[in-house]
Amino acid sequence: MQQRDKLFINGKWVAPHGTGQIDVIHSTTEAVMGRIPEGHARDAEDAIQAARAAFDAWSATPPAVRAGYIRKIADGLKERSEELAQLIAGEVGMPIKLARAIQVGGPVYNWAQAAKLVENFTFEEEVGNSLVVREPVGVVAAITPWNYPLNQITLKVAPALAAGCTVVLKPSEVAPLNAFVLAEVIEAAGLPPGVFNLVTGYGPVVGETLASHAEVDMVSFTGSTRAGKRVSELGAQSVKRVALELGGKSASVILDDADLPAAVKGTISACFLNSGQTCSAHTRMLVPRGRYEEAKAIAKQVADAFTVGDPLQETSRLGPLISAAQRERVTSYIQRGLNEGAELVTGGPEAPEGLEKGFFVKPTVLGNVDPKATVAQEEIFGPVLSIICYDTEEDAVRIANDSIYGLGGGVWSGDEARAIRVARRIRTGQVDINGGPFNMQAPFGGYKQSGNGREAGKYGLEEFLEYKALQLKKPAA
Repeated sequence: MQQRDKLFINGKWVAPHGTGQIDVIHSTTEAVMGRIPEGHARDAEDAIQAARAAFDAWSATPPAVRAGYIRKIADGLKERSEELAQLIAGEVGMPIKLARAIQVGGPVYNWAQAAKLVENFTFEEEVGNSLVVREPVGVVAAITPWNYPLNQITLKVAPALAAGCTVVLKPSEVAPLNAFVLAEVIEAAGLPPGVFNLVTGYGPVVGETLASHAEVDMVSFTGSTRAGKRVSELGAQSVKRVALELGGKSASVILDDADLPAAVKGTISACFLNSGQTCSAHTRMLVPRGRYEEAKAIAKQVADAFTVGDPLQETSRLGPLISAAQRERVTSYIQRGLNEGAELVTGGPEAPEGLEKGFFVKPTVLGNVDPKATVAQEEIFGPVLSIICYDTEEDAVRIANDSIYGLGGGVWSGDEARAIRVARRIRTGQVDINGGPFNMQAPFGGYKQSGNGREAGKYGLEEFLEYKALQLKKPAA
């Protein structure tokens, strides 16, 4: 068991102001796998003051020097890759092969990418008689979720540091142990004191202090739409910049000329990744009404091939959910879907056979789901796919857009030009065309209640920069 009793503030491991501790529960064994400090509002304030004091010097550090530190951090994480993969597989439940590639490989890539980006970024340009410069926004509070814990931290902290900002990180208390490894790597890289600070604890205490504090210039938050609204309210009091990456209810639109087996398989893979605990998961599969029976049969076959089991076993394709509360939430949604008239294609609310321990849920497909049903409208965050029938292309676009969310989605067609035409009409931040792979250099973020702002690539770096115009007096002709 990992016992963490200190916070990382101003370049040092310090004892928290309070004595509370938070248990970290192993998603497969349900045993306590670690303990972390329950941070106090005063700990958050100390971290903010350290970040504020460090800002002037760090923001004036040349981009190439900042890039050097960031590259060291990428290398340090790479050296501890297997340790991190095992840790996150325990915390979150993602199968170990995927944890190595996504939960750790993604952050290593994105730290290195941030170093490369800042070395080549254009920080100033002449526009008429103005010199337009890009400057760091200031002290950034990064509040991150549990589903892709280290990568969501990375997509905020790496570009913020690259931009010249100083950071206070509050990771999710549900999957926080990886953040302590990152802090150790940052310490070993020699980052100046106060540039990066780690405070763990609960959202209503540490998170609200960070979001409301006048010395914080920007909050970057990833989590539920409900919590994102609260962060926005608190941030508005001091008119700070707020970037939000929130929920999703993404639609995969399978057009009538699509390769149906490939489309169904691709949709289910995009739905079940990380046991469905992905904000951009394709949880609504829209199929032509005349091909419903065919799509349903394929979906059952594909879903049933997702072996549920211990994420540390190489044969497991679907691990547990993060917590008992999440398991209860997901199974309740499955039951509600059935109560509201959905057809059970496969899965169901009962626990998988032989898996009494661990927060496991059967991979579930619900058929003939009404577009207005609860399971078609609300984010479930589990391995649950809703099949929705449509009659025309126009109908499909209307159903896809009939959501408070707009984060991800997909369009499948035998004609790529047609797929792109339909994708342009879907109000969402990303759309995969015929299963196009995730691109870590493309902007990621949402429309509507999926949030605002973008992460990843140069777009993620730009989030942490302000514009300043210097009006120059040109010599008289």
